[in-house]
Amino acid sequence: MDKLLERMKEYLNKLDNKELIRNLFIILIIGIILIILADIFIKDKKDNISTLQLERNNDIKSNESDYGAILEEKLENILSQLKGVGAVKVMITLEDTVEKIPAFNTTKNNETTSEVDSQGGTREIVREDMTIQVVTSNEGSLVVLKEIKPTVRGVIVIAEGAEDIRVKEMLYEAVKTVLGVPGNKVEIYASK
Repeated sequence: MDKLLERMKEYLNKLDNKELIRNLFIILIIGIILIILADIFIKDKKDNISTLQLERNNDIKSNESDYGAILEEKLENILSQLKGVGAVKVMITLEDTVEKIPAFNTTKNNETTSEVDSQGGTREIVREDMTIQVVTSNEGSLVVLKEIKPTVRGVIVIAEGAEDIRVKEMLYEAVKTVLGVPGNKVEIYASK
């Protein structure tokens, strides 16, 4: 280590001011270039992270809007497993979309002040403040307490084998049971 310091001292003593300034200027330019390159790479990384978060949010939104499609797919899969039933197509209509109940922090302050005037009368002042804040997670998304799934408005089932009255009744009862809907919201048809 001492030898290295001595060599550096000797090198600096040999250099004249112009050469020293030129070398420092070159080092300064290299440093600026490195800072610019680092900034570009960090910015690209942040853009990639924000793109991934946006894609994740879009996936969540598409999952919410595809609630009916998920129900349809599950129902098609289970109904096609019944005895005497071939290919099945299901269409489900929903009343609304998925409703999310977010978490809130509520702060309530009550302040009561009693004043006595110069004539002996009293006056009481009541002041009430309330603040409500939505709770978010570390990623900035809402903290959801409860999700309310939409209610089923109606169901149509088109199935191979539904021309048989026993198969049709079996499909009808299965749909009512799985979705918990009354019979007037379910229609079963035989496919071509």
